[in-house]
Amino acid sequence: MNIQLLLQEVSLHNLFSYLLGNRLLDHTKQRGADELKQTLKTGLVLLLLILLILPPLSSNQDVSADKTNSNLSTELNEILSDERLDGAIAGISVRSANSGELIYENYSETRLTPASNMKLFTAGAALETLGPDYRFTTELLTDGEVKNKFLKGNLYLKGKGDPTLLKEDFDELANSLKEKGVHKIKGDLIGDNSWYEDEALSQDLSWSDEDNYYGAKVSALTASPNEDYDAGTVIVEAYPGKNPGDPVDVRLSPSSDVIEVQNHAKTVSADEDAELSITREHGSNTILVEGEISVDATRKREWIAVWNPAEYALSLMKQALKEAGIQFKGDMALHKTPDDATLLIEKKSMPLSELLIPFMKLSNNGHAEILVKEMGKIKKKEGSWDAGLEVMNDFLEEVGLDTDEMRLRDGSGISHVSLIRPNQLSDYLYHVQDKSWFDSFYHSLPVAGDSDRSEGGTLRYRMRDTAAEQVVHAKTGSLTGVSSLSGYVEQGNGLVFSIMLNQFVEEDDIKDIEDEIAVVLATYAMDK
Repeated sequence: MNIQLLLQEVSLHNLFSYLLGNRLLDHTKQRGADELKQTLKTGLVLLLLILLILPPLSSNQDVSADKTNSNLSTELNEILSDERLDGAIAGISVRSANSGELIYENYSETRLTPASNMKLFTAGAALETLGPDYRFTTELLTDGEVKNKFLKGNLYLKGKGDPTLLKEDFDELANSLKEKGVHKIKGDLIGDNSWYEDEALSQDLSWSDEDNYYGAKVSALTASPNEDYDAGTVIVEAYPGKNPGDPVDVRLSPSSDVIEVQNHAKTVSADEDAELSITREHGSNTILVEGEISVDATRKREWIAVWNPAEYALSLMKQALKEAGIQFKGDMALHKTPDDATLLIEKKSMPLSELLIPFMKLSNNGHAEILVKEMGKIKKKEGSWDAGLEVMNDFLEEVGLDTDEMRLRDGSGISHVSLIRPNQLSDYLYHVQDKSWFDSFYHSLPVAGDSDRSEGGTLRYRMRDTAAEQVVHAKTGSLTGVSSLSGYVEQGNGLVFSIMLNQFVEEDDIKDIEDEIAVVLATYAMDK
């Protein structure tokens, strides 16, 4: 008789009756009561051996689940045998989104560099600490008084971390000031960025990243060039001249009188080699445009981090005053606002739940670091990385993670020194599903294959026309030698996963491996 079929068709009680009730009672009748004990022992031993030998089976569904999990492991192991991962570490952790049970793992307990997957921790900590409705504020104050359309005293522009201030917002502040009856200022325009500590660059940022938008300085008073909200940057566009030999046409957005452009680039014919570079001179706001651009090119566009974001924002405020028709002939300076200054105007940012969209969808490093400092300021009364990271660690401990087993060095993941285990990250993603703010968190994640930039974000060109399209919601991450993808598969019963690839040499197509894994997970979730 097939024992597996027997176990599936009858209960253990019936099996016991079959072994003992039928066989043992027959023996009793034939051999007498003296043999009962020995026969009973034999039957019990046989039963125990059956239970020990067979895998635990409670239903046909369990048999099917084991087979499905085995197929998943086979497929993922095959992907991880890719020669592009030779010498690299592929850390993977996959869990049930419903139970948190581990379904697959590979180097899941190895500490790895997460790159921008660190932002998953930062976003959750900010939502928990500040709340989805939290708004940054920017203030105009004075140490004087308004009388007869004159502001007699200094005008203070006090920043409190808002990374979303555009030129239009400074225009709005200036127009509101004029509506309050200020037509002329007899004093200076002073910027105040004292809300945060003076340290403006995270401790592990490479010096070569300082003029790139993703390495922009963190300042309590800052400005962004457009609605991507890359705070502390300016957009530089270079257009070819009409004819070969003509100088390159360089434009700034927004324009600012504290930013100088040194243009040494020229236009060349279509058949000549052309290579144009746009950089910023270290220690200044001087932008260097060098090299060549082809006469038939459209343009070259770069986001360049400015050297002093507070000075940059203050210059935009000065321009706004002029454009609003407010007379101002004083000086510009950076100082702390007096404690007894009078508040004239307060401007609030969008709520945090909305700010998470450009932050997470577009992987904005500046937002991450500002949120770390803001958490420190609000919770610990200190706008520093140390205080903010302490708040993040407290939050992660509350979620259930052992922060002694990880290393957090910033909020963006730009550090190569930060270390997290894939199992820790997947466990975190599982537990935050119970948070009241989870919908805001989940909606901020890039969606695989969604061509809408505000939805697909950094995944908008990936996994199109696959089982993962519109199904995988996950945060991307990239550093030299590091690639990561962690998030959720919403299909079927749902999965939580973390993929961290570290120590690879060839960068080309490494994210294809992540995509292959995600597609397998989406297919598995659908079939489960």
